[in-house]
Amino acid sequence: MGDKKTAIADNIADLSEFRTLNAEELIAPHPAEPRDSARLMVLNRKSGEISHSFFRDICNFLRPLDCLVLNKSRVRKVGLRGRKETGGKVDLLLIKAKDPECKTWTALSGKISPGNIVIFEGGNRAKCLSREAGGSFIFEFSAPADSNYLDLYGKMPLPRYIIKSRKKLSMTGAKIDDDRDYQTVYAGVPGSIAAPTAGFHFTGELLEKLKEQGIKTVYTTLHIGWGTFKPVRASNPEKHLMLGEECHISGEDAEIINQARASGNRIIPVGTSSMRALETFYGENGMLGWGSKTADIFIYTGYGFKTPDAFITNFHLPDSAPLYMAAAFAGRKNLLKAYSEAVSRKYRFYSYGDAMMIV
Repeated sequence: MGDKKTAIADNIADLSEFRTLNAEELIAPHPAEPRDSARLMVLNRKSGEISHSFFRDICNFLRPLDCLVLNKSRVRKVGLRGRKETGGKVDLLLIKAKDPECKTWTALSGKISPGNIVIFEGGNRAKCLSREAGGSFIFEFSAPADSNYLDLYGKMPLPRYIIKSRKKLSMTGAKIDDDRDYQTVYAGVPGSIAAPTAGFHFTGELLEKLKEQGIKTVYTTLHIGWGTFKPVRASNPEKHLMLGEECHISGEDAEIINQARASGNRIIPVGTSSMRALETFYGENGMLGWGSKTADIFIYTGYGFKTPDAFITNFHLPDSAPLYMAAAFAGRKNLLKAYSEAVSRKYRFYSYGDAMMIV
């Protein structure tokens, strides 16, 4: 199984050419309805051949006993909207609590400086204490910004490009349910600050159809943090620091995956978070381990994959870690060709966009 586990090497790690594809007009402002009506591009990484379908027909590209690996992490409502004492609007994205009481947080924000005080719903006040080297901030709240508070006042942490796309299309008042849409239908364990978006395309009915056709589905839990969407700014990708994210695989699911590999059946991660979890738990003995770990590997061109035989993902932002992973698996030239064709055929891009299967 060695050759098919190895990325197709291009000897070029830089992905700057993806910035020129002009996909801005193709950003999906909302998911397909129903979810599995999203389009599906299928890319053969060996031949470079591309075909087009719909996600509801993904069974046509799967085989009985294939093993799909999905990330069941649930997105937390960690977006907060407030105002500075001086009146200016401020959006906060809470990344991680630094104390058990959830009064001190690492967060992302624009137009903020140390010393500023922001007032949020419910009268909670947060003082910006400092700016971290990586660009995040430390905030201290007057009252706990815990699960109870976030359930009441938190917002789904939608990427800014979705909000901008909606404004551009004059969709501000449209009836959109992000509390529902920005979760997979199988989301379970809360902990992510961004969604495992490749899983958006599954419906309960489609999952049942897969089961009936003998396709296995197993789950990992990787809580997506800033590490996944922090832009890759280093001119040499080797110097990019991938921030760690908590992940977990049960012994039962690890055993199913190990048995599938031993039987020669395909392992197919759904989304970059599932891929990172699998690669994190792969052991030197060739078996997948189980338990809890921190996933901090950055996967880019030249990486030798250990577990996947195929890969289901979305169309990703330029300079993003998910794009680097997709290029490592598909081959940079193959992926650029596929993205160029997706633009010409007006596929929908990014979190709420269409899907790609790389085989």
